[in-house]
Amino acid sequence: MRRKRMHCNNKELHNRYKTKRRTKDLDQIQEDLKPENKSRLLNLPLDEDLPGLGQHYCVECAQFYIDDDTLVRHRRGREHKRRLRDLKDPAYTQKEAEAAAGLSTDNGRAVSSLFGPQSLLSLKRQNDAAAAKNQQMDVES
Repeated sequence: MRRKRMHCNNKELHNRYKTKRRTKDLDQIQEDLKPENKSRLLNLPLDEDLPGLGQHYCVECAQFYIDDDTLVRHRRGREHKRRLRDLKDPAYTQKEAEAAAGLSTDNGRAVSSLFGPQSLLSLKRQNDAAAAKNQQMDVES
C-alpha cells in the first residue's frame, strides 16, 4: 500500500508557512530606525500577546524577545550582524527603480542625486543627537 504524500507538493500549505515567518522589509526597518519611530518602538506599553510582554525589542531585526539576556545574545549573533550589514546600504527608491528600467523624469535636466532612506550610520548620529538634546532639556528643567 502506497503512502499518501500529504505535504510534499501542497503549495497552499507551503505558502502558508512561508508567510507565517515573514518579517519586515529593509526599507520598513529603515523607517523604524528614525529617531521618532525608534523611541516609540523601544517604549511600548505592556502587551500580554507579545513575548516578554513586548518590552525586549530588536529594532534592526523587528523581533520581540522573552528577556533582556536573550536580546543581548541575539545582538551578538550572526543573524543580527548580517541584518546590520544589510541596513548600511540605503533602500532602493521608486526613482532608482524607474531609472534602472530606463524611465526617467528629468526632462533633459541633470539629476543631482536620488534621495532615499538614510544609511544606518546617519540614523545612529541622528539618534545620538536627539538623545543629547533630550538630556540637555532634562538638565535645564
